[in-house]
This record gives sequence, structure tokens and C-alpha cells, in this order.
Amino acid sequence: KKKVKSLSPSAFRVNRGHRASPPRFVTVEELLETAKGVTNMALAHEIVVNGDFRIKPVELPEDSLEKRVKDIVHKAFWDCLSVQLSEDPPTYDRAIKLVGEIKETLLSFLLPGHTRLRNQITEVLDLDLIKQEAENGALDISKLAEFIIGMMGTLCAPVRDEEVKKLKDIKEIVPLFRAIFSVLDMMKVDMANFAVSSIRPHLMQQSVEYERKQFQELLEKQPNSLDFVTQWLEEAADDLMNQRYRNALPAGGGAAGSEASPRPDPAAVQNYAYLKLLKWDHLHRLFPETVLMDRSRFQELQLQLEQLTVLGAVLLVTFSMAAPGISSRADFAEKLKMIVKILLTDMHQPSFHLEDALTAVGEKVCLEVSSCLSQCGFSPLTPDKEAVLKGQIQAVASPDNPIRRIMGTSGGREDQECACRWAGRQAPLRKSRRVLMDYEC
Repeated sequence: KKKVKSLSPSAFRVNRGHRASPPRFVTVEELLETAKGVTNMALAHEIVVNGDFRIKPVELPEDSLEKRVKDIVHKAFWDCLSVQLSEDPPTYDRAIKLVGEIKETLLSFLLPGHTRLRNQITEVLDLDLIKQEAENGALDISKLAEFIIGMMGTLCAPVRDEEVKKLKDIKEIVPLFRAIFSVLDMMKVDMANFAVSSIRPHLMQQSVEYERKQFQELLEKQPNSLDFVTQWLEEAADDLMNQRYRNALPAGGGAAGSEASPRPDPAAVQNYAYLKLLKWDHLHRLFPETVLMDRSRFQELQLQLEQLTVLGAVLLVTFSMAAPGISSRADFAEKLKMIVKILLTDMHQPSFHLEDALTAVGEKVCLEVSSCLSQCGFSPLTPDKEAVLKGQIQAVASPDNPIRRIMGTSGGREDQECACRWAGRQAPLRKSRRVLMDYEC
């Protein structure tokens, strides 16, 4: 008689031959080059995935040391310029250097086809000619400033028209130069954001191949740079194989009737691995390297999932206790969902206490259910039923609550049966879950 080999999780394990990468000496140059590549890749990735990505000017905190040092240095520079221009005859060395910086900035705003504007800037802001005029006492700073302001008005975005217009009202040279540089800094940010929006379509076409190439280069330089990704995917594959093993066991818990099972499909492993990120322990586990740039997005999704899980559990418990007549009312389900969602708005704030919030939710839900029952011609909830409903809603605060586990997972048969027994009303629970799926999101 042929023996049937029993299945076990080890029978499904893939022999990956993965070993920890040996340590490797890294030079400072290699480290800097790698850091630059990662920074560029992160920037390109953010531009592609975030349609609202904008470069913003740096704003230092008012009480920071860097802000104080910057203010002191700038004040000293502008005071020195003011002293030079107040001399008799005036000294224009610093002013001419500022004009040179303004010239370079204006030229950087031009596109290749702006030949006429380029010639105008080069001709009027000719530093050699300006130096000769200064030496001969024929330099008119106000005239140069007028040309600069006019050119800024030509090149700036419409949103900066008001700032450029205000420059014409400043008569003193030093405050005028200071204001010009302030507006030019804003124009640089505008130009950078214009460049970002221009290259985004191209980056979207090339982003996958570009990131794959960058990670490959990183892996060649640092063989252990993707160890956490490997561990993450291996865990996902093992979990899927363990699930198949449990599902392959007969109801009595004996040995399964086949010797082998196909390995998990790579796409299934990847999909399951991404689902695991929605329940990642960010405090105790490092994030996989290939998705590290999206860590904040996964954390935001995780917070939303937790809130929806609690919301769904509350609605599921409520409809399991309510009369069948109101479970099918779309307007009531929508109203109840919005009420609970509002009460859970600050769920992830440090000062938020879920137990206290669910107490308020229980009170409000009981009032709404009783009101709806009365409108539909049913008897309102009895005090005993209200107490049971409030208690079940309060119990949702526990992460181990069966109803909450159903909403937070795919909900295996054992979990569903356990939750149904816990709720005490199996048939309404199934019906209320269908209602919840229609109105939860």
C-alpha cells in the first residue's frame, strides 16, 4: 500500500539559498556617490507619484540659531553696501557684484528661444561697461534698477506681478536691491516648479526603468542593500504557503492527500507582501528598501485602514442588533456612517482615547437606531438591548475583538463563525455585512 506523505509548512518552503551578504569596506567617495544617486532617485520618484509636488522656499524657524546667524550676516552685508554708497564719491564694488548676480539669475530664467531678451540683458547689464561708468562717475544705479524690474516683470509668473509692481515704489537703492533679491528667490522657486511640471510626463514614462537601474547599481556597490526587501518577500511567500498548507488539511486535521503543491505565483507573493505593509510595525521593524520612499504614504494608508476597521466594526455590530427593516435603508446607513466617522476623526492624535470615543459612539448610535426604528414603525431598543449594543461597540476598542479582526483581515471561515457567535445574531450579521460593503467607502 502506497504511503501518503503528510504536508507541512516546510514542504512548501522554497529553497532560496539566501545568505546574509558579507560586510564590505566602503570609501567616502563611494558613499557620497551612492547618497547622491539615492537622493536623485527619491526626488524623481516623488515627482512621479505626487501630482501635487511643489518645491517650496526654505523658511527657518524664528528662534533657530541658523535664522539668527543668517539675519546677522545679511544685515552686516546690506549695512556695508549702504556705507559704500554713502561715501563721497560712492564706491560701487559691492553694488556691481550684485548686478552681476542679478544678471546671471535673469539669464537662467530664459529658454533657448529667448534670443532677443538674452541680448538685451547682456547689453544693458554689461559689467565691464558698468565698471567704466562707475570709475568715471557716470553710473546711474536707478536706471539699471528700472531695467532689472522691467525684465523681472517680463519673465515672472503672473502670480508675482504684484510683488514686481511694488518694487517700483521703493526709491532707496539698498532696500530696493534687497527687495529685488527677495522677489528673484521666489521667481527661482516658480521656475523650478515649472521645470518639474514640464519633466513629469517624461519621468512617468521612464521612472520604472530608471529606478530599476538605480537599485541595480546600488546592489552592485552594496550587496546587502536589499536584505530587508528579501526578508519581506520571503515572509510573504512563507505566509502564503502556510495558508495553503492549512487549507489543504482535511477537516479532521489529518494529513493532506497530496505530496506537493505549486509554489506561490510571484504576483500573488508581491500583492500579499504589499498588504503586509498596511500592518507594518514601524517602531520595531525597518521598512523594505524598495518601498522606503513611499513609507509615509503607507503609514497614512495604515492609519486610514485602522480607522475604517473600527468604523466598519461599529456598523457591523449595529446592524446585527437592529431590526432587518432598517438594515436595508441606504439613507440610515449613510447617516450612521458619517456620524461614527466624525466621532473617530482624531483617532490617531496623541490625545485621542478610543475607549472614550466609542462610549460616545455607543450613546449616539443607540439614539439614532431608536429614532429610526420609531420612524419605521418598530419598537425602539429596550434598555437591555441598548446595554448590549453599547457593550459590543465598546468592545471594538480591543484589537483582538472578533468583529474588528474580520474587518481588518480577509475574514476566514473560523473568524466569521466566531464573530457571529460573539454577536449572537448570525443571519442579521451576514446581511449587515453586505450593507456595510455597499456603504462603507
